[in-house]
Amino acid sequence: MTTNRVPDGPDPDRHPEDRRPGDRRPGDRRPDHRFHDDRRPGDPRRIAVDPESVRRSLAGLVLTIVELLRQLMERQALRRVDQGGITDEQIEELGLTLMALEEQMTELREHFGLTQEDLNLDLGPLGPLLPRD
Repeated sequence: MTTNRVPDGPDPDRHPEDRRPGDRRPGDRRPDHRFHDDRRPGDPRRIAVDPESVRRSLAGLVLTIVELLRQLMERQALRRVDQGGITDEQIEELGLTLMALEEQMTELREHFGLTQEDLNLDLGPLGPLLPRD
């Protein structure tokens, strides 16, 4: 009678990135922190969240996207004005519309207790999402 026995130690044929918690290679002296989890088996994952911080974070994300679009529309409008081809009345209407949109953004930021800098996401090596004036 033969039995297929699974080795107790790590599988030498497995790629190092596929290691399981507790797998150690000979000579490993440090625990593998990628797999460190203080929870006991069966404990649910919990995230401490209060409704106000969720509301503020969601508002910040939405306003960031709206601010990015507003700035892109403003740049496009300035390009169109510089290239010509639009009338003085259209330029006036465009300017008033952009100013009204900027006022609305200011009111929404104040309503949610956000600053202009709160909307500027840090993209790491790429720098900030929104250009700083």
